[in-house]
Amino acid sequence: MARALRKNPLRLWERLYLVAHLLTIDTAHLLLNAITCVSLAILRGVPIRHYFRVAYNRFALGCLSPREIQHMSPSTATIYREWIASTRAASQARIDSGHATPDDQYILDHLHRHEEILSDGESSILWVGDRRRALKFVLFFHGGGFIAPMQDGHLEWCLRSYIQAGRLHHQHVAVAVLQYTLAPEARYPVQLSQAADALAYLLKLGVRPRDLVIGGDSAGANLAAQIMSHLLHPHPDARKIALPLEERIAGVFAVSPWVSARTDDQSMADNALIDMLSPVIMEKAVQELFGNHNKYNAEKKRGQGWAMPADVDTGAWYKGLGKFVERVYVTLGTQEVFRDQSIVFAEGIRRTNPDIDVVLEEAYDEAHDFILLEGKRKEDGTATRRMRKWIEGVFW
Repeated sequence: MARALRKNPLRLWERLYLVAHLLTIDTAHLLLNAITCVSLAILRGVPIRHYFRVAYNRFALGCLSPREIQHMSPSTATIYREWIASTRAASQARIDSGHATPDDQYILDHLHRHEEILSDGESSILWVGDRRRALKFVLFFHGGGFIAPMQDGHLEWCLRSYIQAGRLHHQHVAVAVLQYTLAPEARYPVQLSQAADALAYLLKLGVRPRDLVIGGDSAGANLAAQIMSHLLHPHPDARKIALPLEERIAGVFAVSPWVSARTDDQSMADNALIDMLSPVIMEKAVQELFGNHNKYNAEKKRGQGWAMPADVDTGAWYKGLGKFVERVYVTLGTQEVFRDQSIVFAEGIRRTNPDIDVVLEEAYDEAHDFILLEGKRKEDGTATRRMRKWIEGVFW
């Protein structure tokens, strides 16, 4: 069983301060965020239904420290166990009441807790779907700025976009969700090393690259970008990955990718008040991920884009990626602060890799990571359906 990665717990006085802050100043921040986000959504003519959740996420990321966020949040492993149990229970209840959906029996047959600790003893794979019967696989990296654990919306997204797609095509899909160590306990490139271990483990199990898709959202999309970089330019602090000769990974997806440490591009200014992220939030996240920045700055100066590929010549950095990856899917929202860096990332790969099918999708109504918000609401929204359509094109 994977262990819930250890936390640096808050002291008693820190807990009391957090409660007092939440009841006073932070309440005002939350209200102001809600008014601002929803008002801008109305002015820009986009549906407001998700922007209340955007405002809450902005409050949490902007007002709470990483340690406070981790104190208030269950671990990734705990979220996984609770979601498996509740999802199975809901399917069983619908079957018992005579109101079963086509997915319910499939969920009971294929959705079980299965956790595997990786070689570092810290990270682990949490399986969604039956890996023993699966013929297609997804290696999934959750977002959260490298400071927040996975949410149940991530797992709902995996179920609706990947597992259900497999059922519809009569071919089982299993998703390997990586539980990685969060910052500030672990900083770059620890998460890359853990992601490389996860990929190596899947290959050791016999998963063929042509049957594998890799990806994630936000910081998880950054980790997917790091893995692409590592395949092409092996990082000295991570396990080298050797793919079978002349086999390519079927696809890599990046939802609202965080691929630049800069906070001065136009979309940062345009969307700083409507998105769940802001320049101030991202400056804090960069500090937590890199610490003193020495390693990142040295790599950037040498033109090495492992950590933030949009901060170097992205096309030059990824030239030759087509030897390892067949397709890349980048999706973003017009209303998000990562809009410009996401486009730079996708277009850079496309420019120097004509042998990669690069799909870049921009949704006007969306801000950051709307597929996660759809997962939180347990709905097959437009972002979820777009993802399912893409993976169907990859695998079938």
